[in-house]
Amino acid sequence: MFPELKTENYNLQQILKADQAFIFEGLGHPGVVLYYGVSYSSFESTAAQMDFYERIWRDKTGCWWKIVEVQTGKAVGACGMNNYEADHKKAEIGYWLLPSSQKKGIMQEVLPVMIKYLFSEWQLNRLEAVIEKGNEASCRLAEKLGFFFEGVLRDAEIKNGKHISLLMYSLLRAEVSGQASNPAG
Repeated sequence: MFPELKTENYNLQQILKADQAFIFEGLGHPGVVLYYGVSYSSFESTAAQMDFYERIWRDKTGCWWKIVEVQTGKAVGACGMNNYEADHKKAEIGYWLLPSSQKKGIMQEVLPVMIKYLFSEWQLNRLEAVIEKGNEASCRLAEKLGFFFEGVLRDAEIKNGKHISLLMYSLLRAEVSGQASNPAG
Protein backbone atom coordinates (compact mmCIF):
# COMPACT_ATOMS: atom_id res chain seq x y z
CA MET A 1 0.00 0.00 0.00
CA PHE A 2 1.41 3.37 -1.02
CA PRO A 3 2.03 5.68 1.96
CA GLU A 4 0.19 8.98 2.02
CA LEU A 5 1.90 11.70 4.05
CA LYS A 6 0.37 14.86 5.45
CA THR A 7 1.46 18.28 6.62
CA GLU A 8 -0.70 21.13 7.85
CA ASN A 9 -1.32 22.49 4.34
CA TYR A 10 -0.43 19.64 1.97
CA ASN A 11 -1.13 15.99 1.31
CA LEU A 12 1.51 13.86 -0.37
CA GLN A 13 -0.29 11.33 -2.53
CA GLN A 14 0.69 8.59 -4.95
CA ILE A 15 1.20 9.71 -8.52
CA LEU A 16 -1.24 7.77 -10.70
CA LYS A 17 -1.56 7.32 -14.48
CA ALA A 18 -4.48 9.78 -14.32
CA ASP A 19 -1.98 12.47 -13.22
CA GLN A 20 -0.14 12.44 -16.55
CA ALA A 21 -1.49 15.86 -17.61
CA PHE A 22 -0.28 17.38 -14.33
CA ILE A 23 3.15 15.74 -14.66
CA PHE A 24 3.43 17.06 -18.22
CA GLU A 25 2.38 20.52 -17.00
CA GLY A 26 5.36 20.45 -14.64
CA LEU A 27 8.00 18.53 -16.54
CA GLY A 28 7.15 20.26 -19.80
CA HIS A 29 7.41 23.77 -18.35
CA PRO A 30 10.66 25.72 -18.93
CA GLY A 31 10.38 27.30 -15.46
CA VAL A 32 10.39 23.86 -13.84
CA VAL A 33 12.93 22.00 -15.97
CA LEU A 34 15.55 24.76 -16.19
CA TYR A 35 17.60 22.94 -13.53
CA TYR A 36 15.79 19.60 -13.57
CA GLY A 37 17.25 16.46 -15.13
CA VAL A 38 14.03 15.29 -16.81
CA SER A 39 11.82 17.13 -19.29
CA TYR A 40 9.17 16.26 -21.86
CA SER A 41 8.11 18.05 -25.01
CA SER A 42 4.75 16.30 -25.43
CA PHE A 43 1.97 14.80 -23.37
CA GLU A 44 2.54 11.43 -25.04
CA SER A 45 6.24 11.34 -24.16
CA THR A 46 5.38 11.94 -20.50
CA ALA A 47 4.07 8.36 -20.40
CA ALA A 48 7.71 7.32 -19.81
CA GLN A 49 7.74 9.32 -16.56
CA MET A 50 4.47 7.75 -15.46
CA ASP A 51 6.00 4.32 -16.09
CA PHE A 52 9.04 5.39 -14.05
CA TYR A 53 6.90 6.32 -11.02
CA GLU A 54 5.06 3.00 -11.22
CA ARG A 55 8.20 0.91 -11.81
CA ILE A 56 10.30 2.30 -8.94
CA TRP A 57 7.46 1.72 -6.48
CA ARG A 58 6.81 -1.79 -7.77
CA ASP A 59 10.53 -2.65 -7.73
CA LYS A 60 11.07 -0.96 -4.33
CA THR A 61 13.79 1.32 -5.71
CA GLY A 62 11.97 4.53 -4.84
CA CYS A 63 8.70 6.37 -4.40
CA TRP A 64 7.34 9.72 -5.57
CA TRP A 65 4.41 11.78 -4.37
CA LYS A 66 2.35 14.57 -5.88
CA ILE A 67 2.02 17.51 -3.53
CA VAL A 68 -1.65 18.48 -3.17
CA GLU A 69 -2.96 21.60 -1.42
CA VAL A 70 -5.37 20.65 1.36
CA GLN A 71 -7.59 23.73 0.82
CA THR A 72 -7.98 23.50 -2.96
CA GLY A 73 -7.18 19.87 -3.81
CA LYS A 74 -4.85 21.19 -6.51
CA ALA A 75 -1.58 19.41 -7.27
CA VAL A 76 1.30 21.92 -7.10
CA GLY A 77 4.42 19.79 -7.46
CA ALA A 78 6.11 16.50 -6.74
CA CYS A 79 8.78 15.10 -4.47
CA GLY A 80 10.28 11.74 -3.94
CA MET A 81 13.15 9.34 -3.71
CA ASN A 82 14.79 7.15 -6.31
CA ASN A 83 18.07 5.30 -6.91
CA TYR A 84 17.54 3.42 -3.65
CA GLU A 85 20.45 1.10 -2.91
CA ALA A 86 19.41 -1.35 -0.19
CA ASP A 87 22.93 -2.73 0.29
CA HIS A 88 24.25 0.75 1.06
CA LYS A 89 21.09 2.11 2.70
CA LYS A 90 21.13 5.23 0.57
CA ALA A 91 18.95 6.99 -1.99
CA GLU A 92 18.58 10.27 -3.87
CA ILE A 93 15.78 12.79 -3.40
CA GLY A 94 14.23 15.04 -5.99
CA TYR A 95 11.52 17.67 -6.05
CA TRP A 96 9.83 20.27 -8.24
CA LEU A 97 7.00 22.80 -8.07
CA LEU A 98 4.87 24.46 -10.71
CA PRO A 99 6.05 28.07 -11.23
CA SER A 100 2.89 29.51 -9.61
CA SER A 101 3.75 27.60 -6.41
CA GLN A 102 7.45 28.39 -6.20
CA LYS A 103 8.95 30.62 -3.49
CA LYS A 104 6.08 30.00 -1.05
CA GLY A 105 7.86 27.71 1.42
CA ILE A 106 6.03 24.60 0.23
CA MET A 107 9.12 22.39 0.05
CA GLN A 108 10.26 23.58 3.48
CA GLU A 109 6.95 22.27 4.80
CA VAL A 110 6.65 18.95 2.93
CA LEU A 111 10.23 17.70 2.56
CA PRO A 112 10.93 17.26 6.30
CA VAL A 113 7.90 14.95 6.53
CA MET A 114 9.04 12.99 3.49
CA ILE A 115 12.63 12.81 4.75
CA LYS A 116 11.50 11.54 8.17
CA TYR A 117 9.41 8.86 6.44
CA LEU A 118 12.33 7.79 4.21
CA PHE A 119 14.80 7.44 7.07
CA SER A 120 12.25 5.59 9.20
CA GLU A 121 10.47 3.29 6.75
CA TRP A 122 13.21 2.69 4.18
CA GLN A 123 15.90 2.44 6.89
CA LEU A 124 18.20 4.83 5.05
CA ASN A 125 21.54 5.87 6.45
CA ARG A 126 22.25 8.43 3.72
CA LEU A 127 20.04 10.63 1.57
CA GLU A 128 21.58 12.51 -1.34
CA ALA A 129 20.47 15.64 -3.17
CA VAL A 130 22.25 16.10 -6.50
CA ILE A 131 21.67 19.68 -7.64
CA GLU A 132 22.58 21.24 -10.96
CA LYS A 133 25.18 23.99 -10.60
CA GLY A 134 23.45 27.37 -10.77
CA ASN A 135 20.28 26.24 -8.98
CA GLU A 136 20.82 28.49 -5.99
CA ALA A 137 17.25 28.12 -4.68
CA SER A 138 17.60 24.34 -4.45
CA CYS A 139 21.00 24.68 -2.77
CA ARG A 140 19.55 27.04 -0.15
CA LEU A 141 16.67 24.63 0.43
CA ALA A 142 19.01 21.65 0.89
CA GLU A 143 21.08 23.62 3.39
CA LYS A 144 17.96 24.74 5.32
CA LEU A 145 16.95 21.09 5.53
CA GLY A 146 20.31 20.22 7.07
CA PHE A 147 22.03 18.73 4.03
CA PHE A 148 25.82 18.96 3.97
CA PHE A 149 27.56 20.22 0.81
CA GLU A 150 30.12 17.58 -0.17
CA GLY A 151 31.49 18.97 -3.41
CA VAL A 152 31.15 19.48 -7.14
CA LEU A 153 30.86 16.72 -9.71
CA ARG A 154 32.48 18.60 -12.59
CA ASP A 155 31.00 18.16 -16.08
CA ALA A 156 29.15 15.10 -14.76
CA GLU A 157 26.25 15.10 -17.23
CA ILE A 158 25.28 16.40 -20.65
CA LYS A 159 22.13 18.52 -20.85
CA ASN A 160 20.97 20.21 -24.03
CA GLY A 161 24.24 19.24 -25.69
CA LYS A 162 26.45 20.85 -23.02
CA HIS A 163 28.31 19.44 -20.04
CA ILE A 164 26.90 20.50 -16.69
CA SER A 165 28.34 20.21 -13.21
CA LEU A 166 26.38 18.84 -10.28
CA LEU A 167 26.58 19.74 -6.60
CA MET A 168 26.45 16.84 -4.15
CA TYR A 169 24.65 17.27 -0.84
CA SER A 170 23.97 14.60 1.76
CA LEU A 171 21.98 14.08 4.93
CA LEU A 172 22.75 11.22 7.31
CA ARG A 173 20.41 9.34 9.62
CA ALA A 174 22.37 10.47 12.69
CA GLU A 175 21.96 14.10 11.65
CA VAL A 176 18.20 13.76 11.31
CA SER A 177 17.75 11.96 14.60
CA GLY A 178 19.94 14.50 16.39
CA GLN A 179 22.60 11.95 17.30
CA ALA A 180 25.38 13.85 15.52
CA SER A 181 26.05 17.38 14.51
CA ASN A 182 25.99 18.29 10.84
CA PRO A 183 29.57 18.81 9.58
CA ALA A 184 28.37 21.92 7.77
CA GLY A 185 27.16 23.46 11.01
